[in-house]
Amino acid sequence: MQLLHSTSKPNSSSTRFIRFIVFSSSILTLYLLVLLFLVASSKLTGVTSWESSASQHSPTTLEHIVFGIASNKKSWQKRKEYVKLWWKRPHQQHQMGMRGCVFLEAPPDDFNVTSGNDNSTLPPICISQDTSRFRYTFKNGLRSAIRVARVVSETVALNHSDVRWFVFGDDDTVFFPENLAKTLSKYDHGLWYYIGSNSEIYEQNRLFGFDMAYGGAGFAISYPLAKVLAKVFDSCIERYPHLYGSDSRISSCLAELGVTLTREPGFHQLDFHGNMFGILTSHPTTPLVSLHHMDHIDAIFPNMTTQDSVNHLLEAAKIDSQRVLQKTVCYDRWFSWTISISWGYAVEVYGNHMLLPDVLPVQTTFRQWSKGDVLAATYVFNTRRPHPDPCRRATVFFLDRASSEGSDNQQLVTSHYKKMFVNCSQDMGSPRRLEEIKVVSHKLDLSDKQLRAPRRQCCEVLPSSGNKVMEIAIRECGEDELIHMK
Repeated sequence: MQLLHSTSKPNSSSTRFIRFIVFSSSILTLYLLVLLFLVASSKLTGVTSWESSASQHSPTTLEHIVFGIASNKKSWQKRKEYVKLWWKRPHQQHQMGMRGCVFLEAPPDDFNVTSGNDNSTLPPICISQDTSRFRYTFKNGLRSAIRVARVVSETVALNHSDVRWFVFGDDDTVFFPENLAKTLSKYDHGLWYYIGSNSEIYEQNRLFGFDMAYGGAGFAISYPLAKVLAKVFDSCIERYPHLYGSDSRISSCLAELGVTLTREPGFHQLDFHGNMFGILTSHPTTPLVSLHHMDHIDAIFPNMTTQDSVNHLLEAAKIDSQRVLQKTVCYDRWFSWTISISWGYAVEVYGNHMLLPDVLPVQTTFRQWSKGDVLAATYVFNTRRPHPDPCRRATVFFLDRASSEGSDNQQLVTSHYKKMFVNCSQDMGSPRRLEEIKVVSHKLDLSDKQLRAPRRQCCEVLPSSGNKVMEIAIRECGEDELIHMK
């Protein structure tokens, strides 16, 4: 008997359903193939875009940073006053605040074994481990350089949680904490980064290395790199007994790991003596991160102690940290004056027209770090000499006070600068007739793109009610706007 298989023709609804399943499967397969291709490409190149990496993390804040501060029992008694100026304790009980340690070779006289520092205005004190097993052969050097170098590994060993960056500095390094966090936020903390700056002196860099972050200026190491560095650091130290300083040992070990320095000009070693006016009024277009050697320089504001003057600058930073020392230049067409604003510090009014490139070089108001030939006074930036006649120099106005008003997203900042007295003749057309400069601006909050591709801002002279006060507004420059005499 022949068996007959009967078939029935599917209806239209089942046909549409089958087509839908086939179409969806095709789309899903195509999506998976594209996804696999992108993953394979990122593995082959070893990198991903910063935007995709950064989008996976919350913004970097001070709570993600752990500090290691190198000091000693003798100097800490004085230098801790500098640390008090910038170390931030939590404003509320549930806040973490800043984390880290000050490393000393021995406990200070007022040290409490149970409570450590017992002082919320300072970081806790840690006692460095014994380093006598390491050789040190640099003639006339200080073997404490080995102990200071090991601050890196001993800070990592503190085992803090949720760390993105370890930051190291000396007891006379003054950090600007918000700017530090902002600067580090543009880097992927999941990668191996060693961030800092060189000396300002060519000869210092030639002797100790152009690829070394100077410890006094401070430097940052990303968490994954610091963990690896801490594992191998002691073996590195044994190979470098002939080096002078701690930072040389750290950079040498990082070089063995294949890591080079990423330079950030906001870190300042300040290898100078005397008057820092020329340095501070020619800051690069990046946030101010640190200042060093405060005991070797004059007070940065007139008629103040060194500590009071640093605190005065830090008070301005509380108002608008990212704008501190940012240089803005504009012109008064009526008098042909050139006006240079270093926000939060000083305003210079030149009684003549100067092209912008002639205003930007650093004025050599300072003295060289050490005596010597021409190389000892050769710097890694362009310089210009102030006019020998004080009456032919710019009229200088130093920061008196600053304030802000408005919402967090749109704060209007007003800063006032008072004239510094200079005993010289005045003429009716001279800017010395002015007594005060008033500067208005919006609080600066740099985006990631602006941090990576900084641009100087513009300013303009506003109509003033009298002839004793000049009012100036700082703003973003137009797309094709040039900074020159209009």
